[in-house]
This record gives sequence, structure tokens and C-alpha cells, in this order.
Amino acid sequence: MSDESIKAKQMAYDAKVDKVIAKNPERKNLPYNRLYTPLDLENSDYEHKLGFPGDYPYTRGVQPTMYRGRFWTMRMYAGFSTAEESNKRYRYLIESGATGLSCAFDLPTQIGYDSDDAIAEGEVGKVGVAIDSLADMEILFSGIDLGKVSTSMTINAPASVLLAMYIAVAEKQGVALEQLKGTIQNDILKEYAARGTYIFPPKPSMRLITNIFEYCSKNVPKWNTISISGYHIREAGSTAAQEIAFTIADGIAYVEAAIKAGLNVDDFAGRLSFFWNAHNNVLEEVAKFRASRRIWARIMKERFGATNPKSMMLRFHTQTAGSMLTAQQPANNIVRVALQTAAAVLGGTQSLHTNSQDEALALPTEDSVRVALRTQQIVAYESGLADVVDPLGGSYFIEALTDKIEQEAMAYIEKIDELGGAVVAIEKGYIQREIQESAYKWQMEVESKQRIIVGVNQFQIQEKAAEGLLRVDSSVGELQKQKLADLHAKRDKEAVKAKLAMLEKAAGEEETNLMPFILEAVKVYATLGEICGVLRKVFGEYEAHVSL
Repeated sequence: MSDESIKAKQMAYDAKVDKVIAKNPERKNLPYNRLYTPLDLENSDYEHKLGFPGDYPYTRGVQPTMYRGRFWTMRMYAGFSTAEESNKRYRYLIESGATGLSCAFDLPTQIGYDSDDAIAEGEVGKVGVAIDSLADMEILFSGIDLGKVSTSMTINAPASVLLAMYIAVAEKQGVALEQLKGTIQNDILKEYAARGTYIFPPKPSMRLITNIFEYCSKNVPKWNTISISGYHIREAGSTAAQEIAFTIADGIAYVEAAIKAGLNVDDFAGRLSFFWNAHNNVLEEVAKFRASRRIWARIMKERFGATNPKSMMLRFHTQTAGSMLTAQQPANNIVRVALQTAAAVLGGTQSLHTNSQDEALALPTEDSVRVALRTQQIVAYESGLADVVDPLGGSYFIEALTDKIEQEAMAYIEKIDELGGAVVAIEKGYIQREIQESAYKWQMEVESKQRIIVGVNQFQIQEKAAEGLLRVDSSVGELQKQKLADLHAKRDKEAVKAKLAMLEKAAGEEETNLMPFILEAVKVYATLGEICGVLRKVFGEYEAHVSL
């Protein structure tokens, strides 16, 4: 059918629509066109824009067969209280069919303090597991073969220390480092922009990140050295286009820093990974995932001259949207998570974590975690969504929306380039302001009921107080303090002192890779707080100075 013929049919259709709307008006403020046709596709060059799965520009997926050969890694984000309690939850998840672990750490661990530090009071073990030393990490993975499981660790500022602890546990288990598979988040730029668990200023933080790139490329080749994270940017209130734009801008900054440090792009880029949010608007999310792959492929090829196909592949983990969970009528969250799971699978994720229905109220119980995991398994084995590669590809709407999100995201990336890159854009407050404005707009739409949230601003009911929630006892903090006291008493104090002194000296030498020194300190049971304390002494601490 020619364009002229389609236009004629469109006019006839519009005439019919006008008559229908006169009797039954449409909902207001809908963000998309009523109907999409081939006329909405600006450039339908299949090879240039889509190609085949596993081929550049990877719009349709990074693997030729996707889930027909192997499902995505089913991770469940877990960690609370002590290493002993979290180890029990990890074993339970593996027994329930989880194919990967995802570690949550408590706030003191995330910002590099030991559990006996005054600043940690009241926060130990609350939002994740407390890890103070290699002794805790040994307990955390007791009875779990690190050569067989893939582990993701949500840790950023002290990522080098937690990775060193994981490597040390693997060595004690007799696992070759070449076998280790997993990911550290290690994305400090989004911490400055959207989350806040930073320690050091940008320059030494970027040094630590590139040190990890270099060390792992030589020693832990299957490890994903960074999970460049849009998840928290979206949780802070960004749009879908902003989520991928600001995250890919951060990715550009990491690649530039690594190249500046002397690394060849094809030596490290294949182990970069991304971390996306899955919101409720299923089709928008699918288009977002597809657009992100195409943007990254072109940037890596055209801007950085990557030649290895793996360097151009945007591989990503997805987590369902915590900010979309409601404390009201929490059982409704099961449906929301199922829709978000479908979006991630239709969009081609490599691994997925599904939130539990009660996470708007507390850490999830075992029963709710099992339902969240079963959601993934039902989508995998029963829905048929995983049986075809890129099943929505070719839809006029999906292709037009993929193009639209790509264009919006590229406009932001170009603006950030003009400002001097992601670090400068963050220092100037540009990214933070854009996120804040989007979050404000969303909230105003909810409050005016322009945007309906079921159970929150419409379809409310009288509810009883939630029962059976998981609570972390305050005694956890005292238990961790005692464990630290016992550790201090029995470890080789002189060895700890010597290794920390070597780390301090190396930290003062900008060209020195710090990973070997951190690993040596970890192995003699220097604590997280001691190691980060040495780095604080040399690097200083970051203080946000945003010019608004």
C-alpha cells in the first residue's frame, strides 16, 4: 500500500472517529497518538534501525536466540540483619529456583563505616546485610559455591572493598577467579545525582572505578565491573527518556575515564553492564529498552571506535519499580510487578529482580519473596512471552515510540556533552533539576487525579493495619559490635597495620592500581571502615555544592 493510499484511508478513519467521539469522548491527556501506521515511521531502513537479534545495532536484542535457549537470570534482591540471617535467605532462594543472587547491604556498609561506628547507630542491618570484614563475607556465602552462582552486589562507593572480599572468599573456596561471574554496581555518578551514598570526590572515585576495570580485565574476566544504573534515577522521578539519557551519559564518562587512564576500549567495554527500571507502562518500557541498546551501540562504535561486537552490546539487569509499589492495598502490587516483569522480558533483559508485594511497608517476608520469584517463573514457563525474540518488533507503535524515546534521550545526551559531560552536568545541578522537575510534574498529576494510581487516589477502601511484616531487631547492631570486638582481638594487628600503611602509600600515587592493595588488606581482616578510613584520609570526602 502506498503512502498516498494510507493517507486516504487515514482521512476516512478520522471521519469515523469524529462521529464516535461526539457520542463517547476519549480520555483526556493521553500521551500517544490514537493510532500508528507506517506513516509514523520516519526511517524504515530495517538494517540501519533494527537489524537482527545479536547484530548491530542490537535494537532487537543482544543474543540471536534470546530466551529460546536460556532464560534471563532470575535474581532476588536480598540481604538484611546479619550475614547468618542473609545466608539462610540466599539458600532458600536457590532452593526455590533463583538462578542468581543479588546482595543488598545496609547503609553503614554502603557508605564505608563499620557497625561499631557512632554514625552507624540504629541503621545496622536495617535495609540490607551488615558486612564489616572478610569474616562476615565468609559467613554470607557459607555453603554457596561461588564458582556456580552469579552474584550481583548493589554497592557503589566501597565497591572495590566488597569485590575484594568476594574474591577472597572465592580463593578460600578454591574457586579460580576466571570462573567468577557476577556484577558490582560501582556506579558513583548516579549517587551524586540521585541517590546519595557517596564517600569520595569524583576524581578519586573515578580512579577506583577504572582500577576495577583494569584489575578485572586481567584477573576476573567474566565479572561485570560496573552496572551503570538508571534504576535510581527513575526512582527519583525521571521520565523513561531521562532514565536512559542520564545513565548513558554516565556510561560515556566512565568509558572516557578508562581510556584516559590508558585502557583500550575493547579490553574493558565488553564487561560494562546497565541497570534499568521497569515501570507500569508496559509498551513505553519495551520501547525504552530497545532504544537504549541502539543508542549505546552507536555511541560505542561511532564515538569511541569500538570494534569488538561485545563492546557495543548494551546488556542490562532490570528491577521492577519500587516507587510504583503502594502501601495501600499491597496485594495489588503483585499485578503491578507482573506487568513490569512482562515489560522487562518483552524488552530483552539479561537478568531480572522482581519486587515483593510488601516492600512498600517493610523488607519482604519469605512468602512474598516466593510469590515475586514465581512471577518470573510463570512469565518464563507459562506466558509464551519468552518464546519469540523481540515479539513486539515491527509494531508501528513500538517502532515509533522507540524512535521517539531515542530522539528525546539523544537531545539530553547532546545537552550534557555541551555542558562538558556528566560530571560537570552533575556539579552544575543540571541532571538533578531535570529529575526534580519530572518528579514534581508526576506528583501534581497524581494529586489532580490526572494520573490514577489504583488504591491511592481512586478505588480506595478501608484497610486494616498490615500484619506479619518482617522487622529487623535492634539487637543486630549489638551483635555486630561484639563480632567486631572478637575480630579485633584475634587478628594479626601488625599485619593489618602494615597492609593499611601500604594502601595509604599507594593511594597517594595516582598511577597505582589500588585493587591489589585493597585485596591484601581484606585478606588480613582489615575492616571495611578501616580501609575506607585510609582512603578518606588521602582522598577526602565529597560535599555536594550544587549551583541551582
